[in-house]
Amino acid sequence: MASVETARRAGTPARRHVALLGGLVRAGRPRQWVKNVLVVAAPGAAGVLFTARGGGLTLVAFAALCLAASGTYLINDAADAKADRLHPVKRFRPVAAGIVPAGVAVAVGAVLILMGMGAALLAGPELVAAVFGYVALTTAYTFWLKHIAVLDLIGVAGGFVIRAVAGAVAVGVPISVWFYAVVSLGSLFMVAGKRSGELRHAEAARTRATLTQYSARYLAHVQAMSSGAVIVTYSLWVFQLHDGIGLALLSLSIVPFVATILRYALLIDNGQGEAPEELVFRDRHLLIAGLILVALLVAGTYLN
Repeated sequence: MASVETARRAGTPARRHVALLGGLVRAGRPRQWVKNVLVVAAPGAAGVLFTARGGGLTLVAFAALCLAASGTYLINDAADAKADRLHPVKRFRPVAAGIVPAGVAVAVGAVLILMGMGAALLAGPELVAAVFGYVALTTAYTFWLKHIAVLDLIGVAGGFVIRAVAGAVAVGVPISVWFYAVVSLGSLFMVAGKRSGELRHAEAARTRATLTQYSARYLAHVQAMSSGAVIVTYSLWVFQLHDGIGLALLSLSIVPFVATILRYALLIDNGQGEAPEELVFRDRHLLIAGLILVALLVAGTYLN
């Protein structure tokens, strides 16, 4: 009996360390790294994504943003732990649940951010500046922007724009104004849909004060405005990319692009927009439209 008790006590710290490590991994939200795939947009449109240099530097940008993003998620969870405990889902986050102490989350988050900045150095100072801008914007969002209606929408959308910029500066390709417009308006459309999904859950209003300032009608207005505008700007962006067969294929991509926007709008209207990073892979029709869109973009760019 004594040996069993001794083994139990000896194993407790080990189990706690394993739980802490697992909690840190979960708090880093690796599932949300899919958002950082946006770094391939500019290199892909410029036709350099599948070159050795372009592909390698794009991977560097992706890794740097993943590290920095996980760091900011940890710091955000430490700051929001008290409010998260009131949320029906967020209360299970490792920091809110007490699995990861807030101090540990902040320390590990800071280390991950520094690692992300260090990784960005492999591509040059421009990518370092982009990653720093992402961290600065995300930190401002955590402690300030998310408490102010409208600015919270712009803050989240701005994070996607910086991701796209990071991919461009990593490989050294210029970005057109239409590309900026497409990413900005598309991000605003997605974020408005996310807030619309959150607004449907009464419990969420207690953890996100800005939700009380939004109405379903207002968010629907933002979605309608941004979705219509992003379709127009996407078309203008496509028409200035290439000519010949490239232009023909890229022009065809407008069809699945519009289908993607309309399908996503339908899912938002059905209350499924709260987790867009999961919705893309969960809805078969949205995934198929997205794959066709990517295939036409790749073909139009690289077969020109």
